[in-house]
Amino acid sequence: MNFQEFMKNRTIVFDGAMGTQIQARMDLKGTPPDHLSITHPEMITAIHLDYLRAGADVIITNTFGANRLKAKEIAPDALIRAAVVCAKEAKASYAKENDRPVFIALDLGPIGTLLEPSGSLTLEDAYDLYKEQVLTGVDAGVDLLLVETQTDLVEAKCALLACRENADLPVFVTMSYEDNGRTFTGTDPVSMAVTLEGMGPDAIGFNCSFGTRQMLPLVEELLQATRLPVMVQPNAGLPDASGHAQTDAAFAADLRAFVEKGVQMIGGCCGTGPATIRALRKVADTTGRKRTVPAPQTRIASFAKTVIVEDDPVIVGERINPTGKKAFQAELREGRVDTLLREAVLQTEEGARILDVNTGAAGVDEALMLPMAIKEIQAILDTPLMLDSSNTEALEKAARAYNGKPLINSVNGKEESLAAVLPVVKKYGACVLALTLDDDGIPDTADKRVEIAGKILSRALALGIPKENIIVDCLTMTVSTGQDNARITAEAVRRVQQELGLKTALGVSNVSFGLPNRAAVNRTFLQMALEAGLHLPIINPGDRQMTETVASYRVLYGKDKEASDFIAKYAQMKNAAPAATQKETTLYSAIAGGLRTETEQLTRALLEEKEPLAIIEEDLIPVLNEIGKKFETGELYLPQLIRASETVKGAFDLVKEKLQQEGTGVSKGKIVLATVQHDVHDIGKNIVKIVLENYGYDVYDLGKDVAPETVLAACREQDANFVGLSALMTTTVVSMQKTIALLKQEIPDVGVVVGGAVLNERFAKEIGADYYGKHPTDTANAAQKHFRNRRTPL
Repeated sequence: MNFQEFMKNRTIVFDGAMGTQIQARMDLKGTPPDHLSITHPEMITAIHLDYLRAGADVIITNTFGANRLKAKEIAPDALIRAAVVCAKEAKASYAKENDRPVFIALDLGPIGTLLEPSGSLTLEDAYDLYKEQVLTGVDAGVDLLLVETQTDLVEAKCALLACRENADLPVFVTMSYEDNGRTFTGTDPVSMAVTLEGMGPDAIGFNCSFGTRQMLPLVEELLQATRLPVMVQPNAGLPDASGHAQTDAAFAADLRAFVEKGVQMIGGCCGTGPATIRALRKVADTTGRKRTVPAPQTRIASFAKTVIVEDDPVIVGERINPTGKKAFQAELREGRVDTLLREAVLQTEEGARILDVNTGAAGVDEALMLPMAIKEIQAILDTPLMLDSSNTEALEKAARAYNGKPLINSVNGKEESLAAVLPVVKKYGACVLALTLDDDGIPDTADKRVEIAGKILSRALALGIPKENIIVDCLTMTVSTGQDNARITAEAVRRVQQELGLKTALGVSNVSFGLPNRAAVNRTFLQMALEAGLHLPIINPGDRQMTETVASYRVLYGKDKEASDFIAKYAQMKNAAPAATQKETTLYSAIAGGLRTETEQLTRALLEEKEPLAIIEEDLIPVLNEIGKKFETGELYLPQLIRASETVKGAFDLVKEKLQQEGTGVSKGKIVLATVQHDVHDIGKNIVKIVLENYGYDVYDLGKDVAPETVLAACREQDANFVGLSALMTTTVVSMQKTIALLKQEIPDVGVVVGGAVLNERFAKEIGADYYGKHPTDTANAAQKHFRNRRTPL
């Protein structure tokens, strides 16, 4: 029996924690857990066998860190093969005791380094890392693939692609969430579901993160957001210095509630063991599942925001298009994105909820430029994007790089287009804009346009693309060449919805081409199209008359309940208010928007007016503080924080250059950073380093897997009195505790801040830390407090 057959109509029990069970059996003394499949195979096999005897249907290989970036001493191939042998031996031993079918999942943990644009690892390199693991695991004989503990949606997407393109096995993807309901990089459960669902996983869900109680709201949200089976593997409560406190009975009782709501796969993460799984086996065997599967919806998502296209118009910003814009075209040919980013930020502020992104111009390699533009925009905004190109290679590369579920613009009724574009839409689970034209051009009747839309829909359905992912553009033709054109287009819009049940979009302003007073024609046609049921008006959101038409329509047709959006936007506006003018770029907006050129220009202007140190204290630090506050309150997410920090660095560099010319120093203190011994995850530490440097501290980064003695030596060598320590794994918190103890013994007045997914404020205090840094900005606040209070030098 294969696993897909096995999982039908069953609640599946996965095993529990591997690291917790290893720690219960031995002191690792610096040995990475993955190595034990080679050095202590009998122990790993025994752990697997214990889980099978407890009732697990699936055991997960001891390969969480077995990728080329993490595994330095032993090749990942050898680690994976040895781990699979251990699992197979446990399976064989269990088969002698019980004929119950059991399965082996290849564990694919996170790489440990952020992908572009937030980090330095390219999508291609990340894909290759996962591909290597998948190919080895499949060859070694696993039954399914488990991508787990993901915190970056684009990495989860990359891992899923590597699984789907290199194996014909079931794939499960779980992500790890924080208590704000988002991942470390800002992804909410809905955006995760929308992005991954169309790319073919067999189940999605959550693991690690925190305890069952904290996970319940996320589970409920995910069950309403996806039609896929849902999987959960929580921790056994929140950790403290003595371990995870939740009892097996309490754990199982909470997961019973999950199963009753519709969760199909259950298991445990940190702090769980065979006794936990034995309790879950009883839950699976005695609990009925009753799940209401959500109705299909047309959804377009970024990594952190999902737009649901319903019977309520959504403005698509049209201005990121170089057609007729010579300066913009020149920038793109030079590989610059200044104008592109400005337009992205401004259109979002003006009310666009989706942005069309087109980089097509003479001399521009779209296959390179469009993916680059997508990454740059997603580094500063969470607005969902429409990928616009007639170049299929560019569309495919942009869809692959896009962090979320994009809208692809476009496919049409020509056989060449259908054959080239629809497979890309299917592969990446995207929405697609379907243009009602074919080899004969744009039809001059509504009948023919509806017929072409129907043809595209049939071909999409035949490929397995769901109906809700098709959005039809009935094509706006100018009335200057035929006065019936507007009426025909509006009729086609109405019929596409009524007869085919599809959502619609239109580039509205084409209707007035060649006429005087185009603005009047445009807004009148927009109202006409909205009354016909238009869902996505593609317009200039900076045209106040057009956006007011949409806003007024939403009030008059009952889309804007109690006119709340309308009142919030226009309550303070005078009846005779002048047309909107472009906003002045401030230092804050430039830095928050990742506009490097503008940031440097504004800083140079400030240097002409103020002293360098005054600029740091009165301008740059307040901007950083404000961005930090917005990150902590969820108004900004990690990619935006990183881009803002990188952008402000250019300003600091200019100020420091001026100070050096004057012979003045700028350092606010020396800080040593390290990921503790035996831990190879340094994403959080690297982000903290960027933030601290921008606050004016000299930061000495010791890297990852750093021994306590090395941290102490660095403090003495650099005369540093403040230390930041990071740990992601529960198995390495003991190293953090040892490092703190050594530092406090040798340097009594040292300040220590700790951070990492396995920590909380209470746990940090219990292991001896002075401060807990949940966010990167918390570490900066801790440093400010420490150096402000420090009375004596080291």
